[in-house]
Amino acid sequence: MREEGLTAENISPTDTATTYDVAEIMEGLYGNGIIALKGAFSQEWVQQLDEDIRVLYQEALQRPGGAVGRGPKRHYVEIHPEDIRGFLELATHPWVMAVSEAVLGPNYKIVEIGFDIPNPGAVNQPWHRDFPAPADTIVGRRLNSLAFNITTVDVYEDMGPFEVAPGTQWDLPLNFEHEMFPPKESYSRYEQRAQRKMPEIGDISARSALTIHRGTANYSDKMRPTLVLGVDAPGANNAERHDLQITKAYFEKLPESLKQHLTYRLVEELEPIFQAHSIEGLMMGEA
Repeated sequence: MREEGLTAENISPTDTATTYDVAEIMEGLYGNGIIALKGAFSQEWVQQLDEDIRVLYQEALQRPGGAVGRGPKRHYVEIHPEDIRGFLELATHPWVMAVSEAVLGPNYKIVEIGFDIPNPGAVNQPWHRDFPAPADTIVGRRLNSLAFNITTVDVYEDMGPFEVAPGTQWDLPLNFEHEMFPPKESYSRYEQRAQRKMPEIGDISARSALTIHRGTANYSDKMRPTLVLGVDAPGANNAERHDLQITKAYFEKLPESLKQHLTYRLVEELEPIFQAHSIEGLMMGEA
């Protein structure tokens, strides 16, 4: 356990009194499929997150199923909330709560926390979604899940930045392999729409994981760690892909206002997570 206390002290989020506009949030996520907040966290907070992720990554590489491939030189690692020192500050950040409630409703649940590591030598991923689009989106035209991302380093063009094709969260999965990978004849459309995201330390984004996207090639000599927080609306089933464990001792310290937004399994001691959500189509990179 790396959590050293549940008081923010000098690493608390900035601008906690801000009121965020629901219409702007909805417009961004139902339109482009991705929004962001600059300077949401202090450099000190992000530095601690970076330190924790790098230790957790090395630990995950040493155990079977600890790190799952997302392409050559690229991994995803699912972790426990208390593995990082800043989980409370992240989960209760006013922007995270405002975005979650605006899009997913007041009974939203945090179902996943992990991180993505594109290492030096990572190649372009194929365009994809993170999982098949549910009926809520295909038929009901409603988003029922979000992914929040926080970079722990300033991102530059040569570091394999995240690339997204705005508005494609609504694309029907016609001829999609595994309902996630669009056919190659569609690539020109995504490339025309593509936006490369190069966030800085302290920034946070929120996106629909259904918006067509890819990680690009990392030509630098640096890894690009990105924390992922997954949040569901009632009725979404993404919690089935994950195992959000919380120790009873840690749970007792959490505020009641946060407990109601967690999907979790209470344990006496944390158990190693065996990665269950493998995306086979990403393993070879872009063909």
